[in-house]
Amino acid sequence: MIVLNLRCSNGHGFEGWFGSSDAFEAQRAEGQINCPVCASADIRRLPSAPYVQTGAPSPKGGDTPARIDDTAARAVAGLRQLAQKAEDVGKAFPAEVRRIHQGDAPDRSIRGQASIEEVAELLDEGIGVLPIPVPKEDLH
Repeated sequence: MIVLNLRCSNGHGFEGWFGSSDAFEAQRAEGQINCPVCASADIRRLPSAPYVQTGAPSPKGGDTPARIDDTAARAVAGLRQLAQKAEDVGKAFPAEVRRIHQGDAPDRSIRGQASIEEVAELLDEGIGVLPIPVPKEDLH
């Protein structure tokens, strides 16, 4: 497993974990890698400094995978709870979030549908939105 520093065409930096450099290139060529901020598929790899261990190796913890699984499960449960409590405005999401941002509608948690282009426009306007795919069965 390798960790790569990545950047989208909009300048958002993030890291990705891949089985190999070839795996990264294959996924990038197929458009399978998207920016977590704006969902752009125009991704490039940044130069990375090699990791140099400067101290004693960390002791191997036998429960590390269990902790990771528990943390992931709690994160998914939290996202499900947020989605269930938010008002579903459907395809009116971009317009409604703009109304809330401008003070023309009551401030509240909403969820709905927006295209990648609409999300990018909202972010460009300074409106904080976060695309999170949530399976429909989790919303009822």
